[in-house]
Amino acid sequence: MNLRELESFNAFMTYGTVSKAAEAMNISQPMVSRMLASLEKSVGFALFIRKRNQLVATEEAVQFHHTVLRTLNGFRDLESSARAIANQQLGSIRIAAQPIYVDTYLLDVIAKFKALHPNVSVSITDSGMEGILEMVTSRNCDLGIGITLDLMDRDVAMMRLAKCRAVCLMPRDHRLAGFETIDIDLLRGEKFIELSNGSPLRTKVDYIFQIAGRLRHIAVEARTVRTISRLVERNVGIAISDPFAALLVDQDRVVARPLTPEISWDVAVFHANRELSNVQRSFLAFLRDEIPHLREAGCVL
Repeated sequence: MNLRELESFNAFMTYGTVSKAAEAMNISQPMVSRMLASLEKSVGFALFIRKRNQLVATEEAVQFHHTVLRTLNGFRDLESSARAIANQQLGSIRIAAQPIYVDTYLLDVIAKFKALHPNVSVSITDSGMEGILEMVTSRNCDLGIGITLDLMDRDVAMMRLAKCRAVCLMPRDHRLAGFETIDIDLLRGEKFIELSNGSPLRTKVDYIFQIAGRLRHIAVEARTVRTISRLVERNVGIAISDPFAALLVDQDRVVARPLTPEISWDVAVFHANRELSNVQRSFLAFLRDEIPHLREAGCVL
């Protein structure tokens, strides 16, 4: 038996006569009759009895029709799924990203992506860089988004999106708020709000101050840039931070100024060394399309 024979059988069972089945399928009556005869021979039991030159379905045919309907519906689902996948309207994408990008950059990207791909499932996990790279290499996520600062060699593919440089966050009424750039020599005696030890940015900042022979007063340590930026808003101290923090703060209360010496890195996408799916490539395009807006906001160079 083949699909076309099953379709002709379904048409006959639906419309009741060979002529109406042929009309529904837009083929000739003899062709429908041949396919029904071939199907009956394949199944090995009588599907029809003939009364006054008319085909009448047997009880076995009625039972068999239930199975045929499930098969045809399943095949239509397959066709629909294939079209949806081809049009990037079906599938899933798993993203792991550092918290600062989950809280800022990815919000607009995901909203725009979902507007055009409403049936694609998106899951997002926030993690530090080590966790992101582990998820990528173990294929527990499809795309990782993070920074290249002090990145160790890993068996992953990397695509750079944009360059960032660290900024100094401070209250708008801070004594240094009027400076265009902040040299670390100006930061003597300041109270710092810092990322926890182990953060790539924290490690780099500690190194620069150590080389310069400057001790720092660490007032508060926190895991995320969101927490740090909110503490700066509350005048707890200043912070050397990712420039995306400017998207999290009340800019009437906090300013961001470039730091010298410069600390810079790339925002990048990481994925396993394999070909990306159409859905993943589409999401990557949305990530890239958002970069000009981030550049206008001063988050990337």
